[in-house]
Amino acid sequence: MPAVLDLWKKTSALPLGDRLFSLAFSQKAPYFASIRPRFTVLEPHRAELVIRKRRRVHNHIGTLHAIALCNGLEAAMGAMAEASIPRERRWIPKGMEVSYTAKADSDVTCIAETDPEQWTAEVCDGYDLPVRVRGVRADGTVVIEGTIRLWVTEKRGA
Repeated sequence: MPAVLDLWKKTSALPLGDRLFSLAFSQKAPYFASIRPRFTVLEPHRAELVIRKRRRVHNHIGTLHAIALCNGLEAAMGAMAEASIPRERRWIPKGMEVSYTAKADSDVTCIAETDPEQWTAEVCDGYDLPVRVRGVRADGTVVIEGTIRLWVTEKRGA
């Protein structure tokens, strides 16, 4: 079992374990701490986290800043990728394309998803793997959606 998924299963079973996992995840990649993500779902091919609407992540009109939302999408994608990728492969983000579809005027749940067969494609020299991402407001409105493209290769020496 991938280490991130193992850590999620161990911590999420504890009281406040989702917060403990979220803190540990943010320590591994410190920039993610700026949004204080709170993971709520982590399983192969899907991750969800919540960004609370608070002043620290506001823009000039009092909604969640676009880059804070992108940060949340990337954090969800990273955790999902680690929980999904076969042990003999590795990934790196290659690009992100998003559309802002509504004001983020509440907490936002950031979701990253793939399909199982995306991780078992023929590798050769590497391949692009598109990850579907979106951010959803508390009332169910999608405020941001797009794709994060990963480059997947075999691990050296694997």
